[in-house]
Amino acid sequence: EENGHPNKRLRRDADEEDAEERNKKSPKRKIVLLMAYSGKGYHGMQRNVGSSQFKTIEDDLVSALVQSGCIPENHGEDMKKMSFQRCARTDKGVSAAGQIVSLKVRLIDDILEKINNHLPSHIRILGLKRVTGGFNSKNKCDARTYSYMLPTFAFAHKDHDVQEEVYRLDRETLEKVNKLLACYKGTHNFHNFTSQKGPRDPSAKRYIMEMYCGEPFVREDIEFAVIKVKGQSFMMHQIRKMIGLVIAIVKGYAAESIIELSWGEEKVDVPKAPGLGLVLERVHFEKYNRRFGNDGLHEPLEWTEEEEKIAVFKEQYIYPTIINTEREEKSMVNWLNTLSIHDFNSSVVGMQANNKNSK
Repeated sequence: EENGHPNKRLRRDADEEDAEERNKKSPKRKIVLLMAYSGKGYHGMQRNVGSSQFKTIEDDLVSALVQSGCIPENHGEDMKKMSFQRCARTDKGVSAAGQIVSLKVRLIDDILEKINNHLPSHIRILGLKRVTGGFNSKNKCDARTYSYMLPTFAFAHKDHDVQEEVYRLDRETLEKVNKLLACYKGTHNFHNFTSQKGPRDPSAKRYIMEMYCGEPFVREDIEFAVIKVKGQSFMMHQIRKMIGLVIAIVKGYAAESIIELSWGEEKVDVPKAPGLGLVLERVHFEKYNRRFGNDGLHEPLEWTEEEEKIAVFKEQYIYPTIINTEREEKSMVNWLNTLSIHDFNSSVVGMQANNKNSK
């Protein structure tokens, strides 16, 4: 020290103190992020490590977390290291307005701004909350709400309605749609509404809390309507098939009795509506909120302050994507043309024969 060289031990101690100070400023904490994204062009939410040609929402998210300094680079390769868990695994092309992921990150300054700076504009982090150390966004979720936006000509009867964009939904047809959607409420065996589940698989039983179609509205000369569905959890393609079957009935391709038949053990041909209009709207954590939401340490997982940001994102990115893609690629029109090749009658005939025998 006397000849101008600082003591090496002191310098090392000072460096360690600096590092400790930095870690104190940005400790690793369990948080949840509120995400919104337009899913067009992505192979769903969940990352497929080692399959880079299928780009997912999580690929872009993890990259942004690494680049912003929230997580170390090696955590990006192994997401278990940051205890990462998504609340819902949205399918290819499906969007979200209120997806939740839980993970451990360094709580750096201006964290949301820094993450969003490394994300494309059609993926946004809209909110952040601290949660308990053992929180898992998938396991702690009580229910999920999805919406499905579709052109109302999907409900035009195949024999006596115009099948084009000039179609307008009348009150009587909307009431019929809502009567059919209400049939799904309660607990049913949905093995016919997904793939790779047999009729006796207990996991095929799902609980639906509500399902209804809202008032129609016109965008760019096409009339649209939004179906909302809230359930405990959903299987792959379940919502699209639930909606697909209602469309087939309203259009006159299938009998109403097919819904009830589909919950039985018999195999029923259920058509799957296009993925384009499906949006994960909200995820619900009622039990967690009751237990931890008012404990003085954690906030309830509700996003009232972010509602406006969610609405703006939907108007800017989700609805225009659905409308423009429908106009350009005609996904609903093309799918409706396939309904005639589905065999709805064999199952219904079988049921009627069984009813006669039982009588």
